[in-house]
Amino acid sequence: MKTDIEIAQEAQMLPIEQIAQGLGLDPQSISPYGRYKAKLDHRLVARLEQKPDGKVILVTAISPTPAGEGKTTTSVGLADALHRLGRRVMLCLREPSLGPVFGVKGGAAGGGYAQVVPMEDINLHFTGDLHAIGAANNLLAAMVDNHIFQGNRLGIDPRRVTWHRCVDMNDRQLRDLVDGLGGKTNGTPREDAFDITVASEVMAVFCLASDLADLKERLGRIVVGWTYAGEPVTAAQLGAAGAMTALLKDAFDPNLVQTLEHTPALIHGGPFANIAHGCNSVIATRLSRKLADYVVTEAGFGADLGAEKFLDIKCRLSGIRPSAVVVVVTLRALKHHGGCPKQALGEANVDFVRAGLPNLARHIENMQNFGLPVVVALNAFPTDTEAERNEVTALCERMGVPCALSEVFAKGGAGGEQLAQQVLAVIDAQAGTPALQLTYGDEQPLAEKVRAVCRKVYRADGVEFSAAAQKALASYEQLGYGHCPVCIAKTQYSFSDNPKLLAAPTGFTVQVRDVRLSAGAGFIVVLCGAIMTMPGLPKVPAAEQIDVDTNGKITGLF
Repeated sequence: MKTDIEIAQEAQMLPIEQIAQGLGLDPQSISPYGRYKAKLDHRLVARLEQKPDGKVILVTAISPTPAGEGKTTTSVGLADALHRLGRRVMLCLREPSLGPVFGVKGGAAGGGYAQVVPMEDINLHFTGDLHAIGAANNLLAAMVDNHIFQGNRLGIDPRRVTWHRCVDMNDRQLRDLVDGLGGKTNGTPREDAFDITVASEVMAVFCLASDLADLKERLGRIVVGWTYAGEPVTAAQLGAAGAMTALLKDAFDPNLVQTLEHTPALIHGGPFANIAHGCNSVIATRLSRKLADYVVTEAGFGADLGAEKFLDIKCRLSGIRPSAVVVVVTLRALKHHGGCPKQALGEANVDFVRAGLPNLARHIENMQNFGLPVVVALNAFPTDTEAERNEVTALCERMGVPCALSEVFAKGGAGGEQLAQQVLAVIDAQAGTPALQLTYGDEQPLAEKVRAVCRKVYRADGVEFSAAAQKALASYEQLGYGHCPVCIAKTQYSFSDNPKLLAAPTGFTVQVRDVRLSAGAGFIVVLCGAIMTMPGLPKVPAAEQIDVDTNGKITGLF
């Protein structure tokens, strides 16, 4: 079979104006970026306010493994399948980060015959949104240090500046550093750090804002550090919010592209799910609901991370409610959770599949605990056997959830029709949108919110907070942030904070080492275990395989 990039490069794309016309959009509503990309005016959401909202289908997965699960591929294929079945559908995804593209994962635009295109553009600079987010973030950082240098009218304590610079690349060298060296004219020496752009608060603010006014207000609320007197200092106090909004103005318009089968797709915003809230922008999801009857969207990593945050953070703050959840699973991933060595994942072994099933079961239970109907998508691999598949279908039967074989990687939308029909069936069986049962209430103390997620979703015995974390939580509550939801940053590979505890571990305690305030985003970031907000590159980064020839043709991007 051809590589992903070969399939994408051979695709016959339609002019983006034609895709927009199919959505009923006039030329004034779009700003083309070349032939096959366009920005849609975010104000369309307000203009279409009277239109009924389409039904949201949330695609998530079991805990990720090196074997791969295919969540984005399944999302694309499901949207194409619904399109083939005659439904008005919109695909709504996150923008890839350059860190994973050049790091471990490679491209993040789907795979096989279930891709969004132009694939190279989407995976690389796209329309420049992430660069704009990084520029806004670093403008604020520059203004913080300049304020200190120019007399420090606000009395910012350089030892308590919490605002980090960012770059959209995995670069461990930037995790901890000292800057402002080299004499008085070079600023004030202090400890500093970089985060990856997709883990920045500006990215979270960008993805949760409802319009430009809300974006500016949220940016102004960002707390950049603390005064010598222990008072918070905000971006608004520094006079930065307006300029930051100006940098983000064009980026705030969602990006319109298409799948290989010409299904319209909005790709906008891309916070990581293991260290941020893992969902595409609220504005893109809302616009998709106005332009289509069904919206297929995804949440990053496993359901314990992306889906939990989609529901407990994005849905809580936006009012968006999904009508169904698709949990993606592969036999290879189940075997990994069951203890199978990586080199043997392609070999038939029912016992390893059976041993890994508790991971799938727990994710299904978690989604059901939110009050949502679940469909399991068994993402097919050529090495799968009928006996192994039967183990998955038997589990689903016991749990009362439908299971559909997904062959979208090899067959595109045609390979997802069974899945699409199952999803439509569970949606049609409901009287309306199911009532969402959140993990915790707004009024609960912050520590109890953390415990609720750890106990109900991860199945931890308890939570241990470091002294610094306890002090920070108490301070945030005293300052009036106790109503905020919590965004837990932990390893994606396990329900626990230990990446080595696979399947469905029990008897563990989650270690909370630090807590950060994201006042602009409106949530509290809880750092667990060894998770870092700046990843590093692997021993053999994907970048080593990526190249471009003299004609400008890119190779190696999956």
